[in-house]
Amino acid sequence: MTQHGLAEVFPPGDFIREELEARSWTQADLAMVLGRPLRTVNLIINGKKAITAETARELGEAFDTGAEVWLNLESMYRLSTARDPAGAVRRRAHLYEVAPVKDMEQRHWIRPTSSVKELEAELKRFFEVSSLKKRPPMAVAARASGQTVEGLTPAQVAWCRRALQLATAIQAKRFSKAGVRRVIEGLRSFMAHPQEARNVPRALESEGIRLVVVEHLPGTKIDGAALWLNDRAPVVALSLRFDRIDHFWFTLIHELAHILHQHTQDFLDLDLLRARSVGAGQGEAMEEQANRTATQVLIPQRDLDSFIMRVKPYYSKDRIIQFAHRVGVHPGIVVGQLQYRREIGYYANREMLVGVRENLVSVALTDGWGHIVTGN
Repeated sequence: MTQHGLAEVFPPGDFIREELEARSWTQADLAMVLGRPLRTVNLIINGKKAITAETARELGEAFDTGAEVWLNLESMYRLSTARDPAGAVRRRAHLYEVAPVKDMEQRHWIRPTSSVKELEAELKRFFEVSSLKKRPPMAVAARASGQTVEGLTPAQVAWCRRALQLATAIQAKRFSKAGVRRVIEGLRSFMAHPQEARNVPRALESEGIRLVVVEHLPGTKIDGAALWLNDRAPVVALSLRFDRIDHFWFTLIHELAHILHQHTQDFLDLDLLRARSVGAGQGEAMEEQANRTATQVLIPQRDLDSFIMRVKPYYSKDRIIQFAHRVGVHPGIVVGQLQYRREIGYYANREMLVGVRENLVSVALTDGWGHIVTGN
């Protein structure tokens, strides 16, 4: 059999013609040998009908070449005709690697597209980058079991980017570090009732801090983030994926603590509820510091220590409520702190862990749970 150059792939029919010529056979002769209709042989030779495993076996026997030769020729030819000169499939695969495309479309973060070029343009617009060859710049100190900064997923980066987009629409007063201290101290007056969560966005804005709520994307396990529009415009982003009062207040103060202590520019807190359950010592120094600040703000730890010494192990509902009233917080916050200390189990006093999401999203700039913010 004559060997053709590897630079070009020829249809199997060309090789069949060579075999016929070498034997002085006609297509009708081959049809008789194979026991196939002449039309079928003609379609195979002209590349209009694929060579099946059965046909390859028959050709191999007829030409004494083995079936593999014809199967390989057929595969190589069909692959050559299925080439994607523009690399659309590869480009689309890359785009799906750098961003959670379907989730972003469903949340209206990007518009549905019909071509790779349009999708690429949408993602560049969303991330505000000129190229998607490298992941969008996002300096993040992450907290999660086994999580590293480099290990942030595209969905987590996209969530942060969406939070920053929303924050640009919020007008806030001038920011100062002293203002962070004031707002943290003032927030304690809102911790006794779930409805008071409605006062949080305005309280933060009065000190130059923007608050946005972005429902988490599937699998991200994001609780919150402290981000910056610029060096004088901090942003606290919350996911509220656990709609319970203790988790809301702990996460909020935790993120404010990142801003207060001026750690690095951006922070992303993942699965914070789980991280708290294993203790602050599992995190890095900045996370430990943020945890200490949050726990102390929620309930002065000297008061909590005294309560535990007096009551342990009989944490009745009435005693928890009495202590909560004395320190000026909702009983659910006390329950959360007792869980954090492993004084009670995570299924104890669940009825006190009321939600705040409905109250907060009614006043905060929110993306998720049916809230669609356009114009970004």
